[in-house]
Amino acid sequence: MISPWDRWYSTSCCLCCHVRTGTIILGIWYMIINAVVLLILLSALYDPVQYRYHLTSSELGTDIDVMDDANICIATAISLLMILICGMATYGAYKQHAAWIIPFFCYQIFDFALNTLVAISVVVYPNTVQDYLQQLPETFPYKEDIMSTNNMCLVFAVLLFIGCILSFKAYLIGCVWNCYRYVSGRGTTEVLVYVTTNDTAVLLPPYEEAVAIPPKDPPPQYMEA
Repeated sequence: MISPWDRWYSTSCCLCCHVRTGTIILGIWYMIINAVVLLILLSALYDPVQYRYHLTSSELGTDIDVMDDANICIATAISLLMILICGMATYGAYKQHAAWIIPFFCYQIFDFALNTLVAISVVVYPNTVQDYLQQLPETFPYKEDIMSTNNMCLVFAVLLFIGCILSFKAYLIGCVWNCYRYVSGRGTTEVLVYVTTNDTAVLLPPYEEAVAIPPKDPPPQYMEA
């Protein structure tokens, strides 16, 4: 009987590329995003006056710092950690080291769980959508039109949007997991066969090691009558 893990196992993703290639592209893409965020945060630390965001008194009646220096430092540390994790996944998929892919896979599971909790909170507390819209600044485009929409329609639209995000994240998790299984499976293969062209060779274990031939018994000793 085929287990569910084997049933969903595949070495291809996005209908065209290998799971190793997909994991490498995904790791590089995450590194680029976190590198851009890191540059913005470092610029905010270098010139806090230019990058400090305020909600003016005309919006909420008081000045509120959305991000202070402590939060910027925490976000910078998180961005550095994410770049390290994504770099490990990219290196592990490229060099076929399965253990290097595990931290990135754990991050994907953690991120998926957080988004699932957000969806559950919207279902349990549907008024949180209206509360969030009321906290937006008055200059936010189409704020009044969105707030005038029926609350159930807003909740359905938010859940549909989160559901699409969760489906896409689940697909990416499956791709990384299949890459981990593929790399770990190649590492535990007993017989390594290198498919070659003109400049490589096929490597097989010696015949004596592959097929153990039992030693022959010596002939009986001749005895004179």
